[in-house]
Amino acid sequence: MTNNNMYFVANWKMYGNTADINKAISVIKLTKLKKFAKHKIIYCPPYTLLKTFYNKVKNSNTSIGAQNCHSNSDYGAFTGSINAKLIKSTGAKYIILGHSENRNNGETDLSINKKIHSALKENLIVIICIGEKLSEKKKKNTYKVLKKQLKNGLKGIKKFENIIVAYEPVWSIGTGIIPKNFELSRNINNIKKILTKLKKSINIKILYGGSVNPKNAKELAQINEIKGFIIGGASLSAKKFIDIIKKSIN
Repeated sequence: MTNNNMYFVANWKMYGNTADINKAISVIKLTKLKKFAKHKIIYCPPYTLLKTFYNKVKNSNTSIGAQNCHSNSDYGAFTGSINAKLIKSTGAKYIILGHSENRNNGETDLSINKKIHSALKENLIVIICIGEKLSEKKKKNTYKVLKKQLKNGLKGIKKFENIIVAYEPVWSIGTGIIPKNFELSRNINNIKKILTKLKKSINIKILYGGSVNPKNAKELAQINEIKGFIIGGASLSAKKFIDIIKKSIN
């Protein structure tokens, strides 16, 4: 049975312009319909588009989020950086942290943890990304990797109302390859067990990310453990994004 109150997070990465925002209007209009009102649609464009995008969605059920931030919560001499305080000022409500593409560029669990604390201080809702590499999967180290990322990433956090976990197997992002249904169910249930053992909230919503598209969205949405998707390339197309949303909730 398809989940209620699903999350659809559009991660635009380093793509998009004002013309793409205008094309997204059809998605924004969708959220105003009663059938879709209970679901969360979140656009995470590049920093340069945050304010413009917010002005388009502020009177709708669509929200805006950022893709990363500096770990320092105060203003300072950090050339080329943007922190959670500045992101909050654009009208953004969510933020993606710990994405594998940033981990590959040198982000550590420690730096991600600092960013999470900074974002929570500004009352942003954090979507923390975790996931194993193909080499770790082959060595059957998935559980170990997920536990380490969660334990270190969420260290020192006491309240979890503003935390969402996105399970994104690194080997699935942009490859067109997705885990088998039983693997997804097992890994997401393991994430829940890890959170429980770490004395974190069992009610944290867990999303899936990695090659989600209109062809596989319906089947993936049937997995009860999945409470939504974080979507990359397909979300840049309003048509594909709408298809994913409709197939996921019908």
